[in-house]
Amino acid sequence: MLGICRGRRKFLAASLTLLFVPAITWIYLFAGSFEDGKPVSLSPIESQPHSPRYTATSQRERESLEVRMREVEEENRALRKQLSMVQNRGLSHRRGNHSKTYSMEEGTGDSENLRAGIVAGNSSECGQQPAVEKCEAIHVAIVCAGYNASRDVVTLVKSVLFHRRNPLHFHLIADAIAKQILATLFQTWMVPAVRIDFYDADELKSEVSWIPNKHYSGIYGLMKLVLTKTLPANLERVIVLDTDITFATDIAELWAVFHKFKGQQVLGLVENQSDWYLGNLWKNHRPWPALGRGYNTGVILLLLDKLRKMKWEQMWRLTAERELMSMLSTSLADQDIFNAVIKQNPFLVYQLPCFWNVQLSDHTRSEQCYRDVSDLKVIHWNSPKKLRVKNKHVEFFRNLYLTFLEYDGNLLRRELFGCPSEADVNSENLQKQLSELDEDDLCYEFRRERFTVHRTHLYFLHYEYEPAPDNTDVTLVAQLSMDRLQMLEAICKHWEGPISLALYLSDAEAQQFLRYAQGSEVLMSRHNVGYHIVYKEGQFYPVNLLRNVAMKHISTPYMFLSDIDFLPMYGLYEYLRKSVVQLDLANTKKALIVPAFETLRYRLSFPKSKAELLSMLDMGTLFTFRYHVWTKGHAPTNFAKWRTATTPYRVEWEADFEPYVVVRQDCPEYDRRFVGFGWNKVAHIMELDAQVRRIVLVMIICLPNTLLESDGWLSPDPIAKDSTFHFFLD
Repeated sequence: MLGICRGRRKFLAASLTLLFVPAITWIYLFAGSFEDGKPVSLSPIESQPHSPRYTATSQRERESLEVRMREVEEENRALRKQLSMVQNRGLSHRRGNHSKTYSMEEGTGDSENLRAGIVAGNSSECGQQPAVEKCEAIHVAIVCAGYNASRDVVTLVKSVLFHRRNPLHFHLIADAIAKQILATLFQTWMVPAVRIDFYDADELKSEVSWIPNKHYSGIYGLMKLVLTKTLPANLERVIVLDTDITFATDIAELWAVFHKFKGQQVLGLVENQSDWYLGNLWKNHRPWPALGRGYNTGVILLLLDKLRKMKWEQMWRLTAERELMSMLSTSLADQDIFNAVIKQNPFLVYQLPCFWNVQLSDHTRSEQCYRDVSDLKVIHWNSPKKLRVKNKHVEFFRNLYLTFLEYDGNLLRRELFGCPSEADVNSENLQKQLSELDEDDLCYEFRRERFTVHRTHLYFLHYEYEPAPDNTDVTLVAQLSMDRLQMLEAICKHWEGPISLALYLSDAEAQQFLRYAQGSEVLMSRHNVGYHIVYKEGQFYPVNLLRNVAMKHISTPYMFLSDIDFLPMYGLYEYLRKSVVQLDLANTKKALIVPAFETLRYRLSFPKSKAELLSMLDMGTLFTFRYHVWTKGHAPTNFAKWRTATTPYRVEWEADFEPYVVVRQDCPEYDRRFVGFGWNKVAHIMELDAQVRRIVLVMIICLPNTLLESDGWLSPDPIAKDSTFHFFLD
């Protein structure tokens, strides 16, 4: 009886201490946040050296505060550990020998015992602390190829970043397409304590191309086999993930499992959650050899140093060659070969609890893994159907996935407290530029906008382009936001050539756009349209930044700088290509000005000839663009001369001129300091004119000389500020 009372007193004392110390810490921090009776901000921006209020004294105070907070953190951690021990002793005393619990990280070959203990272990009130140092870097390897795979990687990375407390080092085995997309994405994302290294997947093709593979992932699905050769020789361990993975917990918990490997265990894997390797799914089903149900390779823990010493390369190659003599090809890519090796060498595997890879394949038996969806840690959409799989809890899984799919990635730029990031030249330059701004300036936010780094996802949808053999191709360039999506189909119908579009969207809006595009026959039939997502940040619309993004990623020697609410006349694409040759744009710096018109009509039939167009101008059905609002913007085009001209003529620049032009790819970029509406194109045309005067650039205008075709009524643009609908005619 005395022993029990003492245990309760210890438990009570530890509990009070655990509650009391954080309270004192909070009071200390609250008191420390006042200086001379005024609150002192501890926001990330205020704490940077660029703040005018930043001084050497405040720097020392902040460092002192950080040291004290780390000390308090360690004290709290020790108290929690002590409290956990007291609770565990109390629980074991009350339970006696009536029940047995399993650690949430326990991995054995006894899958039945493991399943029985998952709920008790994973939902334990006193979970084990991961055996991972506070600032230890966690290494993650992902094989990624193509446009669609890059979107999946972003969702996976979001789920990892959301829960993480440690620095991350991603090793991306990527083809040229995925590398271009992901390199730009991570450079503009600028997430602290995240490092990215790329490895050329195309160089690795020869290592695995000799293996016939029927899996939908293609040759890239075999590249996890060669990671011991691909990744740096000094890298000892790595977590390998498929792109269709979603994390529901801190990846550090999985990284901690490495400490449980014993003997010759070098692979951490979850048992396959279907009957595939049992060979009873259909008549004559003949899978590769596997140990029992086999293992799924969507999540792998690799001890690289030991694998290299075991000569893993020779091991898997010999096994693959032997099995291919009878199997002829792999059905599940690298997974078949991993399982064939394990069948011969079962000692290599440390079996992970099933909640580290809940598989949602067509024939999944994952429901046997868990009793409650809250137990799950990693969701794996290992089916070509992805979100359309049939599963009892598929709505829960889908909602978890969609949460990260639409989550604002800007919120993941948070610092890891107490874990300094590696020095980055771009970040340092950015901080230096910001430090030169006056935060008391009424225009501070406006001036700061030009230094904002907007997260950018290039080629959000699949893109294909075959260069024109005559080197005269022209790309239509434009930018838009969500309220202009309805223009995309019409533009694609009017312009058959390549298009480069920059879309200013939030993460959620990007997914709405994706659903809109995938549901449109017109958009899905066009593969030569590059959609580049620039994610929203700040209160201003970065119009010229968007134009620059669209301009920078074209594949043609010429570009037509347009706006999204203009429709080119039918046949303009081919006409401009002929004009490029006729006017020798390849050897001279000329800008072809395309005359612009507008209408106030909600329904309008396109004119079929220049004569019909002139008649509509005379009747007031059409107007030269901005005639009533901003005459100076297009007056230098000289529409009076255009009415009677039969050959191209030179146009002299005047102040406030803002025509729509065709230029060479090496055209100067727009000035990104212009945001919102007004003067952005004017400044760009002024710069073109400045180059004219230095290098005798001749600006000319394309003349309409072909018939126009009409496919019916024109839909209105209900969002336009002036309730007009603009379109181009040549």
